[in-house]
Amino acid sequence: MEDVKPIIYYDDELNNEFSGSKVKPKTISSKYKYISNNPIYKIFSFIAYRIIATPIAFMYKWIRGVKYVNKGVLKKFKNKGYFIFANHTNRASDVLSPHTISFPTKTYTVVASENMNIPGLWGATKMLGALPLPTTLDGTRNFMNAMEKRLVQGNPVLIYPEAHIWPYYTSIRPFKSTAFRYPVKFQDPTFCFTTTYQQKKRGKKPKIVIYIDGPFYPDKTLDLKDQQEDLRNKVYYCMLERSKNSNFEAIKYIKKGENK
Repeated sequence: MEDVKPIIYYDDELNNEFSGSKVKPKTISSKYKYISNNPIYKIFSFIAYRIIATPIAFMYKWIRGVKYVNKGVLKKFKNKGYFIFANHTNRASDVLSPHTISFPTKTYTVVASENMNIPGLWGATKMLGALPLPTTLDGTRNFMNAMEKRLVQGNPVLIYPEAHIWPYYTSIRPFKSTAFRYPVKFQDPTFCFTTTYQQKKRGKKPKIVIYIDGPFYPDKTLDLKDQQEDLRNKVYYCMLERSKNSNFEAIKYIKKGENK
C-alpha cells in the first residue's frame, strides 16, 4: 500500500511559514551588540560553536548521509569572506550543514529577529553566529558593520533569501533581490547551496544532497539596483536547475485554489 503524503496548502510563496514555531520578534536596534570583545564571552562562544555544535553537525551529516556536490569550488576561497545563499527547507540541515561545509571556518548566518527571542537560547544563538536583521532604522549601521567585519576576517555570511521554512520543499520559491544588496555593496563573491531530497534504496527518509555553485559576482557595468537583480537571477536560476535533482517528495505542497 502506497504511503499517503502529508499535504500543506499555501497561498503566498513569499510569506507563508510552515516551521511550526511561534516566536515573537525581538527588537534589534542600535543598542544590540553584534560583536563582543569580552574574553569570557569569546570562550563560551568557542565552546558553543567548536566543542558542541560542530561535532553535532558532523554526526548529523554521518547519520543522515548528507552529501555535498561540487564542494571543491570553495577551496580557493578559504579564509576569504564570501556570501552563501541557500534554500530553506530543513530546520536541522539548514542549521548544521554550514558547520561542515565551511569547516574549519566559522559561518555567520543572517537571521530574523524572532530567532533571538527563543526562550533559553538567546545567548547560544548569538554564539553560534547569528546576525539578526535590525528591526529599527538606527540598528542598520551596526548590522552592516558587523557583516563587513566578519567578511574582512574571512568568514562566510549565509543568507536564506526565501526567509521562511517549508519543510522538504523540492523546488525553489521566488525570492526578492533585496538581500543581494549585501554582496553588491561589499563586492564579495557569492555562492549558492541547494538542498535536494533524493530517494534512498532503503529507509523512509530521503537522502540529503547539497549542491554548491559559484562564484557569482555583481555585474559592475550595471547600476546598483540592476546589479542586485542580475545577481539574484544568476543565483535563483542556478538553484532552480539544481532543485530538479530532487526525486523524493516527503510533503506535497498545493496552492490554494489549484486542482489537486
